Amino acid sequence: MSKISILEVGPRDGLQSEPEILPTEVKKEFITRTINAGIKQIEVTSFVHPKKVPQMADAEKLVESLPENDDVTYIGLIMNQRGFERARDCGIDEVGMVIVSTDTYNMKNQNVVTQESIDNWLSIAAEAKSAGIRTSVVIACSFGCPYEGEIDPEHIASIAEQVLEGKPDVLGLADSVGVAVPSQIKRTFSLVKELAPSIPLRTHLHNTRNTGLANAAAAVEAGVSIIDASTGGIGGCPFAPRATGNIPTDDLLYMLDRSGIETGVDLRQVVKTTDWLEEQLGRAVPAMVPKAGIFPENAEINMQ
Repeated sequence: MSKISILEVGPRDGLQSEPEILPTEVKKEFITRTINAGIKQIEVTSFVHPKKVPQMADAEKLVESLPENDDVTYIGLIMNQRGFERARDCGIDEVGMVIVSTDTYNMKNQNVVTQESIDNWLSIAAEAKSAGIRTSVVIACSFGCPYEGEIDPEHIASIAEQVLEGKPDVLGLADSVGVAVPSQIKRTFSLVKELAPSIPLRTHLHNTRNTGLANAAAAVEAGVSIIDASTGGIGGCPFAPRATGNIPTDDLLYMLDRSGIETGVDLRQVVKTTDWLEEQLGRAVPAMVPKAGIFPENAEINMQ
């Protein structure tokens, strides 16, 4: 791949697992800074029960406050019909449905078994299409589950086959708890790509065991064109034991830039946002590039 799209998930997956509940205006500034850095796809919030994820309680207020921008897609995460209706009614550009590969985790995350989430998605897909809303589906725990252990790639392919009946605009696989290694990434994505060779593939990676960037590189080799990342590497998952943050947008960009892969994103602006984010949270965040610096200092960042 010579070009990769970065999907910024910091405002949603990043902030939902941080202990602080940031004001709506601060979240809006986070998103505005992200847009100014050149990122065109942003997961801005999730439409989930505010008692379960209080950090996302202002979902509608936030979406309605965001600037209109034809070049930017605002994505809202949903898990069921109610979440879809909330997202639709406040004018979201794209809904991102999550389906967990195992019943145990899906019950903890969504209070239904996996097949019921698949059925819900197929119903939502038709409604979204008629409402002119883009859709993406991410299969969570595609490479391992903290409750049920190893996941067979063929199982993920079977879920993907059902999901594709709803004709999503994007299909993603998530390493929700950071257990994957590059060989798994390549193997599982190769099976999914065989099912849908023309659909854009997305990956959502966590750096729980320090394999996130290696997995991102493997995903690029496997033909993935959209990679989720979180500015500063903040976040995790409130329903996954010991989960740590997403791969940092800063560190991912550094790797891609140095590899000659175009992203259209200004790494320096992302690093500035990380510095700003540390001020808002009152502590350091995991990303390494803001600490070590861009090398070389006068590098021409590959943004074209």
